[in-house]
Amino acid sequence: MPDYSSLSLPELEDRIAIVRDNIRQLIEQAAAVSGGQNEERNADRIAQQTEELEALVKERDGRKRG
Repeated sequence: MPDYSSLSLPELEDRIAIVRDNIRQLIEQAAAVSGGQNEERNADRIAQQTEELEALVKERDGRKRG
């Protein structure tokens, strides 16, 4: 998991927006494509991006609290 502590709050917000957009695009791609390998690859990518989003939000929220 990357270390986001070196990012400023605005940089964290930008990265969160980028990752949310990535997830949206991956979901759209998954809806348009069928097939075992493609679906599995998209599911893996969505999971990875979701994990990154959760880490970014946790870092941001931790800074806002304290």
